Amino acid sequence: MADRQDSRAAPRRGDMPRKAALPEGTPSLWEQPAESGRRLRAIRRTVSVVLWTLACIPVQSVLVRLPGGGKRRFARFYHRVACRLIGLRLRVVGAPAPDHPTLFLSNHSSWLDIPVLGATLEAAFVSKAEVGEWPVVRTVARLGRTVFVSRSRGRTGDEARAMRDRLREGGSLILFPEGTSNDGTRVLPFRSSFLAVADAATRVQPVSVVYDRVGGLPAGRRDRPDYAWYGDMEIGSHFWRLVHRPPAQVTVLLHPPVDPKEFPNRKVLSAAVERVVGEGAAQLRQNRPATPLAIPMR
Repeated sequence: MADRQDSRAAPRRGDMPRKAALPEGTPSLWEQPAESGRRLRAIRRTVSVVLWTLACIPVQSVLVRLPGGGKRRFARFYHRVACRLIGLRLRVVGAPAPDHPTLFLSNHSSWLDIPVLGATLEAAFVSKAEVGEWPVVRTVARLGRTVFVSRSRGRTGDEARAMRDRLREGGSLILFPEGTSNDGTRVLPFRSSFLAVADAATRVQPVSVVYDRVGGLPAGRRDRPDYAWYGDMEIGSHFWRLVHRPPAQVTVLLHPPVDPKEFPNRKVLSAAVERVVGEGAAQLRQNRPATPLAIPMR
């Protein structure tokens, strides 16, 4: 008789039990160290930005009550350090207009545009009224002497008067003529109504802003949603996702300023600035050499 097969014999290679599958979304053993590093980086950046902001609020609270340009210079210093703490490297091509007051007109894709342009220009922002209701952000915005505007037609005259008064005082303003932020892949049409106060400015300067490099490599379409903030995105979750990312570069392209009085009306001025801002942003998105573009005068 043939000997019975020993039931305790070692299983064949093909019969070896397989490892239990990890739950969906669980990082592998190789990915866990990298995930831990990203989480630590996000926590470090968040804590650093919060502490820096809390330290600067009392300083700016005093400076806004004093005459002179100290409040504008300190606001620029605050934004420059905040960009670095978030992980943004700032590259500026071109020069801001030396004349005051200047109305800077920029494309808009994210709340990040605020610290980026705040670090580049000594000017106050024109922002939607909702920002004045956000915790912490509203405090920083008010200390930066932001001019808040609403969509209410009944207040349009008062808000335009506030912007004109700021320009006539010699202060410069940063305005987003698109009226809203977008996904960062295009420039939306400019609203000429936003340029109703341009005649109170000595100069109008077009500005193109693009988040163009991530981790030292050109940013692609899939990278832009991590930096663009639009639609119904929540600022808290967007910030938390952003601070997990590798260091990035944002380029601010400052085009030559123009005299608004050289244009027959605000619609012509709006169309000319929109064209230059859009072409400059396209240069940066396509990783072409950044070159300031002059508005052709007719």
